[in-house]
Amino acid sequence: MDEVKVVVAHSERATLRVGDMFLKVDPDQARLDIEVEAMSLAPVPTPKVLWRKSPVLAIAALRGTTLGRLGGPSTGSSAAWAAAGAAIRKLHDAPLPPRPGRAGRSSQALAAELDNECALLVTKSLLPADLVTRNRQVAQAALRPWTPAFTHGDLQIAHVFVDGDEVTGIIDWSEAGQGDALYDIATFTLGHEEHLDDVLAGYGTDIDLDVIHAWWSLRSLLAVRWLIEHGFDPFASGCEVDVLRSRV
Repeated sequence: MDEVKVVVAHSERATLRVGDMFLKVDPDQARLDIEVEAMSLAPVPTPKVLWRKSPVLAIAALRGTTLGRLGGPSTGSSAAWAAAGAAIRKLHDAPLPPRPGRAGRSSQALAAELDNECALLVTKSLLPADLVTRNRQVAQAALRPWTPAFTHGDLQIAHVFVDGDEVTGIIDWSEAGQGDALYDIATFTLGHEEHLDDVLAGYGTDIDLDVIHAWWSLRSLLAVRWLIEHGFDPFASGCEVDVLRSRV
């Protein structure tokens, strides 16, 4: 009998691995709808959908391994990171999906959410006020007009699989939709700044590095309290709080 392995679990959803199959358990029907639709539209390798019976989506395991994880070393070569950059560019150049995604929130909505979160981080004594203030200033550069692209919306390095220097698949599409392309690039390189040049070499176009840095700060500020409340540790080495400190 195959062993059941808990990949990730919190109060909102969980992912289990059973042999060569992943089971995503999510009571939010809309998120599963978005994930299945995005995988069908994305011009990059994605997992095969095996079956779906709400609230569970079963997908096939991908060949290869992830490029790494936040807070840990990267297991991928420079060429693998560049290949990932090329895959991300292919996604961003694809026809737009029908709805906005997580990377598609308006600058006004993001600014309001960010200001509220920064205030909570300080009043709850989760982070020092000067660290929050400095990163809020850095994050401002992300709040600018952008051209919509087909974005993944949660493009962590743990969601990209490679075999050697080949991208074999990208998982977890529940936040996909129209959005800011630089949000994806920033999410993918969060905590792995040393590989940003490799990713951009594969991506193949000039980008505003100040906006990437801004998204690193913005994403980390918005994540810290949620991570703590859901049993994760943003203070672990190389994770969100270290990212914030690196901006100072």
